[in-house]
Amino acid sequence: MNIGEVAERTGLPAKTIRYYEDIGLIRPERRANGYRSFSDADAHKLGFVARARALGFGIDECRTLLGLYEDEGRSSADVKAVARTHLAQIEEKIAQLQAMRDTLAHLVESCAGDERPDCPILQDLAPD
Repeated sequence: MNIGEVAERTGLPAKTIRYYEDIGLIRPERRANGYRSFSDADAHKLGFVARARALGFGIDECRTLLGLYEDEGRSSADVKAVARTHLAQIEEKIAQLQAMRDTLAHLVESCAGDERPDCPILQDLAPD
């Protein structure tokens, strides 16, 4: 299948598919005319990477997961370790976002929001 067909099948933009090829995540065959020819296996890999990216895995993590997926001798502990590390990163981001939310909520609550120029939000944002 051509890049348009694999893009439709996987839901990925053609530009992203070309990028994944450029960085070596997939290696479609080339026809005599130079056009890419994607196999079902290529489409499956692209779908795998798309799902992993939707879960927030980075490119290097996707490369690792794809390598583990293709390795029939893999240990599920290796896969779990990658996922566990990513989960810890997500939990840290959530904690950071909650702290930002709490701080901003406090600042919004502290601001009178009237015609006076005094504003604790701006005071907090300004460097000392």
